Amino acid sequence: MCDKKQVYSLASNKTFCNYCPGYCCYNLPGAMLLIHAEDINRLALHFDISDGEVRKRFMDGKNSFRNRADGSCIFLANGKICKRCSIHLARPKQCKEFPYEKPCPYLEREDLLDDILPRLEKSLNLDR
Repeated sequence: MCDKKQVYSLASNKTFCNYCPGYCCYNLPGAMLLIHAEDINRLALHFDISDGEVRKRFMDGKNSFRNRADGSCIFLANGKICKRCSIHLARPKQCKEFPYEKPCPYLEREDLLDDILPRLEKSLNLDR
């Protein structure tokens, strides 16, 4: 018998991300999306607006996006199960790299899912 903790195989690579409803797109206490100048520039090019306009329209403070009332990213498309990021090709570096070659914490920690799932179900109109 093996005494190693068994890990869900999709949790250890980004394959799961292709089918994920966007768990990491919800802001949790203590978490922060850090937006860098390169990210702002990429978004400006994506929307064909200035860096300053990106900051005015989408930023909360100096280094993060605004969130909706449910804590979700303003670029998360509601009512869709997959491909929910409306700026996927221009998304910030932090979003591209998550979960940083580690298993996805949303597949391993029930406390995270307990916090996110009700919000996610509501955004998908599944909370009836």
